[in-house]
Amino acid sequence: MAELKIKKRTISLFVENEIGVLAYIAGLFSGKSYNLDSLTVGTTIDPTISRMTISLTSDDQTFEQIKKQLNRSVPVIKVIDFTDASIFMKELMYLKVTGCDAKEMKRIAGICEKYDANIIDCTSDSVLLECVEKEEKNNKLLELCKDKFGDRVEIVRGGGVAIEALDAIANKE
Repeated sequence: MAELKIKKRTISLFVENEIGVLAYIAGLFSGKSYNLDSLTVGTTIDPTISRMTISLTSDDQTFEQIKKQLNRSVPVIKVIDFTDASIFMKELMYLKVTGCDAKEMKRIAGICEKYDANIIDCTSDSVLLECVEKEEKNNKLLELCKDKFGDRVEIVRGGGVAIEALDAIANKE
């Protein structure tokens, strides 16, 4: 029996921008017990079309089934597999740290510099950071802050958005 190779996958869907499409797509995944790592959706330049970026972890066989099922779905216009493609992908993360003293506030400023995060709001003892980076870099920032500031850390994360690199498009033509 062949060994199942589990890996991180990213797909982009162009879908009809209609009520219920997001629930329908999410339902396809939950109905088959496929877990999503993230799902981000937004309207394209054409207001009748939305673009979804979906990240998941699966084996090759399961992933092929997912893509086939999505391609058969009426509201899905196009499925693009970014798994092994040259892409740019970032996610948005907000990180709040409360109950800080002056020394910790200075430490946070240094952390921001190292992780390309921005301080977007602060009080005398709390700070709100914004980081738009790759998931791995955001994970490292979060782990560092959890280690340094414990349960005083609160986060909100958006799913990743991705687009093909220009060289990837040029190589297809």
